[in-house]
Amino acid sequence: MEKWYGVSGLVLVLSLFFGVKGEPQVPCYFIFGDSLVDNGNNNELRSLARADYLPYGIDFGNGPTGRFSNGRTTVDVIAELLGFDDYIPPYSTASGRQILGGVNYASAAAGIREETGQQLGARISFSGQVKNYQQTVQQVVNLLGDEDSAANYLRQCIYSI
Repeated sequence: MEKWYGVSGLVLVLSLFFGVKGEPQVPCYFIFGDSLVDNGNNNELRSLARADYLPYGIDFGNGPTGRFSNGRTTVDVIAELLGFDDYIPPYSTASGRQILGGVNYASAAAGIREETGQQLGARISFSGQVKNYQQTVQQVVNLLGDEDSAANYLRQCIYSI
């Protein structure tokens, strides 16, 4: 038995190392939060809380994207580990069938309280992010045909808050 575990462990490690990938483990991933996971929702807002310029993204293949880091964020890594082929798009740019893979609603300077971050200008508060999610749910209902299909689909997703 020990040899079997050793071989399967080696196969797993090599698969991870060489990027062998299967289907995503879940159909979609929805993200709510602040600057720790914002991936571009603040780019078009009148706000001091923006990261769409250098040195942000200096180590990211696409350069500055609105992420408040030099590269990937934790939710980018989680999406990769879940098997997604691409990063979860920000709500500000997500459209059409793309939303079926998930959406990132996070906004820098956001908080649970409505007034959090107001000194920095525009931001999408937590309640605003929930309203945006409700709009996405309605789009999912339209794409899948009815509320039951949408509910069955959405209950399989992962949510980061």
